[in-house]
Amino acid sequence: MRLLEQLAELSPAYFGMVMATGIVSIAAHLLGMRTVASGLFVLNVAAYAVLWLLTVLRMLRYPRRFFGDMVDHLRGPGFFTTVAATSVLGSQFVVLAADERTATVLWVLAIALWLGLTYTIFAGFTIKERKPTLDQGINGAWLLAVVATQSIVVLSGLLAPHLAQPGRLEMNFFALSMWLWGGMLYIWMMSLIFYRYTFFALAPGDLSPPYWINMGAMAISTLAGSLLIINVPDAPFLLSLLPFIKGFTVFYWATGTWWIPMLLVLGVWRHVYRRFPLRYDPLYWGAVFPFGMYAACTHQMIQAMGVEFLRFLPTTVFYVALAAWTVAFAGLVFDLLRRVAAPGDPR
Repeated sequence: MRLLEQLAELSPAYFGMVMATGIVSIAAHLLGMRTVASGLFVLNVAAYAVLWLLTVLRMLRYPRRFFGDMVDHLRGPGFFTTVAATSVLGSQFVVLAADERTATVLWVLAIALWLGLTYTIFAGFTIKERKPTLDQGINGAWLLAVVATQSIVVLSGLLAPHLAQPGRLEMNFFALSMWLWGGMLYIWMMSLIFYRYTFFALAPGDLSPPYWINMGAMAISTLAGSLLIINVPDAPFLLSLLPFIKGFTVFYWATGTWWIPMLLVLGVWRHVYRRFPLRYDPLYWGAVFPFGMYAACTHQMIQAMGVEFLRFLPTTVFYVALAAWTVAFAGLVFDLLRRVAAPGDPR
């Protein structure tokens, strides 16, 4: 019973594990590591099913807590991991299993979740009477809304070549529209996050792992743009916009690249200089995802734009992503064992 009671504390962002596992799997496949990719794919399907089971149980058992989290400024954006996880898993079905039918079902589910969560969460933030101050109410997790949007673009771009015309044309237009919206959303949110960074005091506890989504949101935007470039032959309107799409794809990639040293410096400040304890937290999956996405997006950008001098980056960053995934997964296993052995432990 105590384990069931812990459902009340289940983080809405736990689907970040599926996001991270899925993109590391896809990156492994793109780099020719098929055994690693397949193993992570099987694990991801199981993790996705288990997390949905736990999420539904939490919603039924603790409905007030569940729906209250949606309009909480810090916990609410974590729900967008369900959208991104669904889309990333759908992308795995396309890339690894050539199963477009299952991927299409997940695409429909992702869009339904995106619509429901986008307008529930942001409308809730807007009309609630008691709101936190900026420094207490925003963090990198807000950019999960951007990741969710761009994850749908990626899955749409992968499905488009498998459709007959005019479906192929319509899917690419939908992907382009969502890609542009995701970019605008990043500009809005990143402006607020950067303002919070530079004009408010930052304690080590404030610098939570989702701040790595600052980079991850740009990486997935790069991947989405690269797929639009690859899909140009299927949609004439993409050809007319090709210089624009290429320019913004490099813009996203360069911005994501800029964030990597900055976030590493802040991580050293947090854990080394300020000695903040490094203990498993489900939010750490939000730090694994950006590395896997950066490896995948750089590989696809090379394919789309022929920038072969960047060829060394995808493999290098992939091994960092795989190491980070291994550490996070080990932390999850030990955390679960601890909870089973001492279910009363509130930590």
